[in-house]
Amino acid sequence: MVRGYAAPMIALIVALLVVWLVLVVVGLVIKGLFWLFVVGAILFVVTGIVGWFRRRV
Repeated sequence: MVRGYAAPMIALIVALLVVWLVLVVVGLVIKGLFWLFVVGAILFVVTGIVGWFRRRV
């Protein structure tokens, strides 16, 4: 990865993590939206894993 693109990539991953975290919280607060909790939690974990591996490579 070109060094100049590292900061925008990290910013994108952090933004996605925040969005997924909001979906998880909304899914937990509103009982009828439990599916939103599940989807948000899965996406949060996947984004974190992708970010971790991209950062290490």
